[in-house]
Amino acid sequence: MPELSSASADVAVEVARIAADCRPIEHRALELLEPLRRVLPFCAAWISVLDPERREQPPLVCVGHDEGLRAYMAGPAGVAEVEQLALDRSREAATLADLPVPLEEVRSWAEYLAPAGFRGGVVVPLRTPDGRYLGILGLNTDTTRHPTVAARDLLTLLSPLVAHALDPMRSIQAAARIVHDATAATVLTRSGEAVELPGLPTHPLLDADSGVLTAATQHLATGARFASFLSPHTGEELPAADYARITVLARPPQPPRHLMAVLTVSPPGDLHGLTGRDLEILGMLVEDWPTRRIASALELAPATVCARIQRIQDKLVAPNRAMATLRAHHQGLYIPLPISHRQD
Repeated sequence: MPELSSASADVAVEVARIAADCRPIEHRALELLEPLRRVLPFCAAWISVLDPERREQPPLVCVGHDEGLRAYMAGPAGVAEVEQLALDRSREAATLADLPVPLEEVRSWAEYLAPAGFRGGVVVPLRTPDGRYLGILGLNTDTTRHPTVAARDLLTLLSPLVAHALDPMRSIQAAARIVHDATAATVLTRSGEAVELPGLPTHPLLDADSGVLTAATQHLATGARFASFLSPHTGEELPAADYARITVLARPPQPPRHLMAVLTVSPPGDLHGLTGRDLEILGMLVEDWPTRRIASALELAPATVCARIQRIQDKLVAPNRAMATLRAHHQGLYIPLPISHRQD
């Protein structure tokens, strides 16, 4: 890495300070403009993060641009342009002269930026220090004197810091750390896919086709911000347990909006003597199944189910079925239906 001048080092320190801020991503993005202006005297700025599921990149910051440019760049056409210019595969800031295609073929420039009076610009791929592509930073000027090569190169050096400031996984990692004994985790997306969470391994229970993800998605669909339940455990990370505890922590509604929640795997805790069949029955009670439906699903007599529920009440020190169900729900002492497969 080339040696930074004193002024450049000051900018890097300021960007790092903003990155350490715990306020929302949109606030950090806006605050980044001041140190970036000391690198390049821009007239307009764009910062966006990618929503890959909808192929959108709505801006965190859009300053000095008209609504036409905003609408174009925020949607699928803007994402396609980023791909056309290979920015999503690059780590280097690019001036207009660095782009791999003629400017007249770059729609954002030919139809929006040049007609608006801009004459210079630089676009910076935002890639985290561990290599994940997040989105883009674009700065435009009204003169061909800027950006300079030195400014372009400094923006390349600063880009991992800028990306770190805007990385949504940081808040998700912080949420996962709330579950202090978590041994594995994944991030659940809007479409029900599982995305790796940096810093924690994944787990077979968190695979995309797992009933655990289905159960978590159903909880989130009700508007719940937190859920805890059990799943039969067959992995090696918790060899002393027959069950693993799954904790679901919904992510605050902030960009990028396709990242919905973090799921963690941890030891099951005290099961109060409940058996696997007890936990399945509690899962049905949580879903408000009546005795006859439970009996039919388990191929048991209704009287046998009633006796079993009474024993569950005793184990949970609950005076009645409703209180046993409430305690099981609050303490996560049940196996949800998508995991037990007792859906009928």
